[in-house]
Amino acid sequence: MNNDITGNNLIEIGYTEGKIVGLALNILKDNFADIEEKELLALFKKVKDYPESFLDDEVLNTLAAAVVEEANPKSDGSIELINDAKNYSIFGADYIEEGARNQMNIAMKLPVSVAGALMPDAHQGYGLPIGGVLATRNAIIPYGVGVDIGCRMALSIFDIPEKHYFGKDAMYKRELIAFTKFGAGQNFKGNERADHEVLEDEAFNSTPFLKNLHGKAWAQLGTSGGGNHFVEWGIIDFAERDEILNIDKGRYVALLTHSGSRGFGATVADHYTKLAKEICKLPKEAVNLAYLDLNKAEGQEYWIAMNLAGDYASACHEVIHKRLTKAIGAKVLAKVENHHNFAWKEIFEGEEVIVHRKGATPAGKGVMGIIPGSMTAPGFLVRGKGETNAINSASHGAGRAMSRSKAFQSITKSDMKAILKDHNVTLIGAGLDEAPMAYKDINKVMAAQTELVDVVAKFEPKMVRMADDGSRED
Repeated sequence: MNNDITGNNLIEIGYTEGKIVGLALNILKDNFADIEEKELLALFKKVKDYPESFLDDEVLNTLAAAVVEEANPKSDGSIELINDAKNYSIFGADYIEEGARNQMNIAMKLPVSVAGALMPDAHQGYGLPIGGVLATRNAIIPYGVGVDIGCRMALSIFDIPEKHYFGKDAMYKRELIAFTKFGAGQNFKGNERADHEVLEDEAFNSTPFLKNLHGKAWAQLGTSGGGNHFVEWGIIDFAERDEILNIDKGRYVALLTHSGSRGFGATVADHYTKLAKEICKLPKEAVNLAYLDLNKAEGQEYWIAMNLAGDYASACHEVIHKRLTKAIGAKVLAKVENHHNFAWKEIFEGEEVIVHRKGATPAGKGVMGIIPGSMTAPGFLVRGKGETNAINSASHGAGRAMSRSKAFQSITKSDMKAILKDHNVTLIGAGLDEAPMAYKDINKVMAAQTELVDVVAKFEPKMVRMADDGSRED
């Protein structure tokens, strides 16, 4: 029995003394009796640091909600929701739980909402569900964008045929470890630091708040987040020649990365969410959808900060890809990048709107994207079809089938090792909450969005690096 964790242990990992510590201790006692103390403290630190990742967790959701509520101001509900909300499209309805639908129902009642859609990987988040798309009129919702602003996938396809990958595991592993860093607070020091033009962006000087984040951004440039963020080597299979990318039929070595704007983006999200909640007083059920008017200074400030965070996230991927491409001495045949947790100005049904895609990716006609599965399941290189009912969007991955606490309770290290061995995948890092069986079947998710995207090629992971603590999902 492992009920030895005390309130002091929780305070040491960042909890504040009071009712939240008591709640955490009760949850520990009732649900995690047989898990070793070190792993439990790592899990509960994740809940404290990244509560949004646990709001759909059947065991840890109450603790996660209490952590978020403690950090954010309350609302008096002076803005009324509309009663006759518009309908929205759902893709892959069989795979989407009630919590995500309920959140989308509330989002559609905002007086600024124009249209919405749920992607087949959707699950409950905070404010807007992950996998939710919401178009608004001249308003931006910080929690409609999400905490990890501009989180994205980036794919480099190399001039290396599949047969030249195998037998070189030690080299690929050495370079992967040498040129990546993962998890909360990780950064580069001294000569390790990367340089990139994003650091010269004038937007850093637009407000004192952003200027103060420049040092953090520089230190973390080229690092990756925790949780489901990864850098992986794999094989991409083109079943036929793709004229647009100018790539012949065949199987090539490729590099796939998933991460976002790191501590910089998280700080921006936290600051402007609190500001939005102070300005935009919504009813209790909609409080986390507080929005900023783009005609006002606060809305413009957030818009500048969000776009800078997106550019910064892109720069992080560029640094990783350049370093690893050079390390293996490869030539890049094609590079594709797409992002989620962002808001775009787009024309929808003849009107300019702000399209929030939280855990959903752009899929306008001809727009390229990457939709990953899990560390043992394939990912897909896709081309958007421009489906209006989906607001020109598609899923950003497979989506979780099992909550983090459920994965923690029911999946063993030996289970995880066995499935990795079965798929011939080498894993560096990752917690049990990122085990492949915690995710939905990517093939079913793809089948639910054939109206949204065409598949161009299939990516098979071979060597995956993730954070040792599996700290967060975005």
